[in-house]
Amino acid sequence: MIAIVAVERNWGIGKDGDLLVRLPKDLAFFKESTMGNITVMGRRTAESLPGNRPLPGREAIVLTRKTGYAFGDAKVVRSAEELLSVVSGSEKDVYVCGGGQIYEMLLPYCDRCLVTRIDADIASDTSFPNLDAMEEFEVESKGEPVSENGFTYRLFVYRRK
Repeated sequence: MIAIVAVERNWGIGKDGDLLVRLPKDLAFFKESTMGNITVMGRRTAESLPGNRPLPGREAIVLTRKTGYAFGDAKVVRSAEELLSVVSGSEKDVYVCGGGQIYEMLLPYCDRCLVTRIDADIASDTSFPNLDAMEEFEVESKGEPVSENGFTYRLFVYRRK
């Protein structure tokens, strides 16, 4: 699995159920990376998507404890174990797309993390684990800085050691 996320300096990822900032080039990177693959997200993240429906061109899986939950044509699973069973043997990449609880739950299964690091302190109420403080991950590569909408950011690729 591959985690894909945008974080501010303190590893915050969202506030009040929304992204911290809109960065069109980063959103285009997300789309390009996940297109044709499998996206996994929690119920609240799924419900925050445009049009309140799964992203087109991707196989969507929603991980939720809520019984009887349905979200468009997305598959719904109730545990990490069920998710692993559903995606095992798939030829497609599996992208973990949030929110905070889902990242925390599935990070042990991720071999790579694509982290857009925004060079700013932005108030947040949801965070991603600080990969720099974890011995099991290392920076594989850093992209060039990009400036957009008043923010500078760059893509870091972390790989499990």
